[in-house]
Amino acid sequence: MNTFTVSIQETSNKAIIKFELNQFITKNQSFEFNNIDEAKQSPLAQQLFYLPFVKKVYIAGNFIAIERYNIVEWEDVQDEIAEQISDYLNDGGIIIEETAVSKKVPITVYAESTPNPAVMKFVANKKLVTALFEFTSIDKAKLSPLATELFHFAFVKNVFLDENYISITKYDIAEWQEITVQLREFIKNYIEQGKDIVLPGAAESLQKSTKQIDDHFESLDDTSKEIINILEEYVKPAVASDGGNIQFISYDADTKNVSVLLQGACSGCPSSTYTLKSGIENMLKEMLKDKVETVEAING
Repeated sequence: MNTFTVSIQETSNKAIIKFELNQFITKNQSFEFNNIDEAKQSPLAQQLFYLPFVKKVYIAGNFIAIERYNIVEWEDVQDEIAEQISDYLNDGGIIIEETAVSKKVPITVYAESTPNPAVMKFVANKKLVTALFEFTSIDKAKLSPLATELFHFAFVKNVFLDENYISITKYDIAEWQEITVQLREFIKNYIEQGKDIVLPGAAESLQKSTKQIDDHFESLDDTSKEIINILEEYVKPAVASDGGNIQFISYDADTKNVSVLLQGACSGCPSSTYTLKSGIENMLKEMLKDKVETVEAING
């Protein structure tokens, strides 16, 4: 059994806090409860309503959101609630009864071209994964039932999953105008059926859970931490919008060389290796002065 971990996420509404989980607890379903009577089909929500400051409970995907009454401040109680949710789930507590009726959200998936002519980005209107995954073959895709099925299409070369989208790299045997609609419909139907995108615990198995990433970050030297923070803030949002990712691999203080991994649409892109290498290199040289000389970009 895979252990549930809970992270606390603030929202734009100060009365609402999200308790985000490292795995999904509903399959394309969302539930909203305004009081303990409405929550009869959710033992977890009922337990939360015993707390006098809980006004509303919302359960969907990989999170539980709670709206509070103004009798407390979140900073005084949020850690205790996170622990309570974690203990409940790890003790095998029921989240939603099977007979519960959800607010089913219609799934939409649209295709978006990327700077890499071999890659198409398929964007869904819901969160698909809690971590980033890249699979380069069917043998390596065992932790992702969706990626495994996609590799059954002869033209699929690489599958990259992140947040709410899937970037697919094709072989040259097919043109996008011939296969885009087929792939989009397949992905849409797959999500609608509530099947696992990745297996529970996949992030932990690949050392990609939030805790594992945070622990690794803390083990690094100060310059490596600075480099990662710069990449996260200035580079990743741009490459994610193009269906790709850039991942820090290593920093050598003696040679002042930084190694990064290009994934998704960035991997193998005719222009991205040079553009990203020179762009990141100039940025790191400017922001970290004499700590960085070169950046080595490796295709995933």
